[in-house]
Amino acid sequence: MHYNTCNMETKKNIAFVDFKEFFISLGCFSIHQVKVWNEKFDRNNLRRWEKQGKLIRLRQGFYTFPTVTEHGDAPFYFANKIYAPSYISLESALSFHGIIPEGVIQITSVTARKTKIFQNNLGSYIYRSIKPDLMFGYTIQQSTLSHRWSIMMASPEKALLDYLYLNPHYDSKQDMLELRFDSDFMHAELNIEVLDEYLEKFQSKILEVRVRRLKEVYL
Repeated sequence: MHYNTCNMETKKNIAFVDFKEFFISLGCFSIHQVKVWNEKFDRNNLRRWEKQGKLIRLRQGFYTFPTVTEHGDAPFYFANKIYAPSYISLESALSFHGIIPEGVIQITSVTARKTKIFQNNLGSYIYRSIKPDLMFGYTIQQSTLSHRWSIMMASPEKALLDYLYLNPHYDSKQDMLELRFDSDFMHAELNIEVLDEYLEKFQSKILEVRVRRLKEVYL
């Protein structure tokens, strides 16, 4: 993306309408992107516009516009952007794929960076840490927000493995039953070959035991 300036934009206090016209297409943006666009930009503008309800702060240094949040998959898109590299997984991905029956209020992701939680007006964004070589098994999905935006979402198989890997207290057959995974999905839609292929990449004997118990209960 090219960042061009004009005479008006070089002023410290630019008009919000011009600012929004440029950045709305990004969905969400960082202060770094703003500074690249206009190195003389006064970040006090962001604080003022946030107080006026014209901007929503997603985390320190990241913002979006209220109209963007009206789209259903906006939280997933924001999650990918405000703490990268990461992809949607765990409870959020399991709910998205219909593996667990209830909706999830928190947005859960996995990342190669350290574990992190961000709270904002839209809710909680939780990131669980995994090894860099386990950052696989996600698809790039087109956002309903814009054809230019995409969302990284764990496949059903990878979401299950991420969940069992990061929640070792789910270990016995009874534990697996208490997870209440959707039986129809597990029987008809879960790709066992992909599950086993991904499992091998974890190189974890303990996880293999948990997956075996999962299969005994649901497959």
